Amino acid sequence: MKIDRTPFELRIDDLTLDGQGVGRREGKACFVDGALPGELVYVEQTGRKHNFDTARLNAVLEPVPERVDPPCQWFGVCGGCKLMHADVGFQRRLKEKNLFETLSRIGRVTPERRLDPLVGESQGYRRTARLGVKYVAKKGGTLVGFRERAGRYLADMWDCRVLHPAIGQRIRALRQLIDGLDARERIPQIEAAVDDAGTAAFVFRHLQPLSDADQQRLAAFAEVEGLQIHLQPGGPATVHQLAGPEGSLRYGHPEFGVTVEFGPLDFIQVHSEINRRMVPQALDLLSLEPGHRVLDLFCGLGNFTLPLARSAGEVLGVEGDARMLERARANAENQDIRNTRYVCANLEDAELARMPWLQDPFDRVLLDPPRTGAAAAIEALGARGIPRLLYVSCNPATLARDAERLVHHYGYRLEAAGIMDMFPHTAHVESMALFVEG
Repeated sequence: MKIDRTPFELRIDDLTLDGQGVGRREGKACFVDGALPGELVYVEQTGRKHNFDTARLNAVLEPVPERVDPPCQWFGVCGGCKLMHADVGFQRRLKEKNLFETLSRIGRVTPERRLDPLVGESQGYRRTARLGVKYVAKKGGTLVGFRERAGRYLADMWDCRVLHPAIGQRIRALRQLIDGLDARERIPQIEAAVDDAGTAAFVFRHLQPLSDADQQRLAAFAEVEGLQIHLQPGGPATVHQLAGPEGSLRYGHPEFGVTVEFGPLDFIQVHSEINRRMVPQALDLLSLEPGHRVLDLFCGLGNFTLPLARSAGEVLGVEGDARMLERARANAENQDIRNTRYVCANLEDAELARMPWLQDPFDRVLLDPPRTGAAAAIEALGARGIPRLLYVSCNPATLARDAERLVHHYGYRLEAAGIMDMFPHTAHVESMALFVEG
């Protein structure tokens, strides 16, 4: 289809799940990166499909009061953040709107009450990241960071405001370090993680064995910077520490006297402040009593399992990643938490309802699934009549899909729902929803 390059004015009236402004031109949706709802913008068409167009933002003619100057100089080039041009409070209101409209549109449900948003720091909060690495001679050396907004190349960046400073303020040093390695063209990525004590761990993925000289350079960097360097020559099981402070990384839930040990490749909630508020809210919504038996699906390292065990009679944690499950079990044993059990199972299995461990009676269920949601688990649990089911979601669309089944097919009520601002400046919407029987 032919693209008309003539610039035109467009009123933005909505925002997509990935942070694009949406307006309508002659009744047809037009998506514009960098535009905010309520703004009048001057744009130029860049793409044309049967049911929508795309356009480039040339100028903001009528900005909304919530538009701000982005605090990061790489915003607009780096694809890591999509909403840094909007006031943080405005971002949260947009995410709330997204959640409740998605629940209504897809799930045909409305919560009986809205939970107050869980909020925290909006900069320096992200404690895990996968950083791309690419040696580009034309750029004068190595690039380290996130992909450009177009998605094809790495952004030429020297720091990152949303990453924990132990990661974000070391991007320049990482670039310079890799420039000096023999293997600079054979390192595709670095995984990074920071624990509560501020200890940083960097995992260097390398496609070929590293020379002794390169290993010495990495070890010297670890000693000077006071951080852990790990190497990954193959799959996750090949990760091993090369240099730096010994010992596992740790984060805590002080309110419950719980510590969670984790490895640098393990999944953890990226915003420690929100995580410390999320878990107490979850336990409060579940209304636990000392004799309750709780099922914790997608339990991971035991982020919810261990605090749940402090208030419940027994907790069964179920996880599909055997390595993560062993860490969860070890975390319980190391803290003498004896009322937890663990099962490794595929929670997307269509035959989930037949699994022996699911035949036991449960008083409460907590689900914290990936973006694909918990469809199989909902079908396996829906008819069981478990009084309270708490769903922690990172995708409003799959939450809404699963809510529709729980409410309209299994007779639950959506008693409460609300957002958790786990990823400020991005379009990611994290939420929590409480379903109550009948």
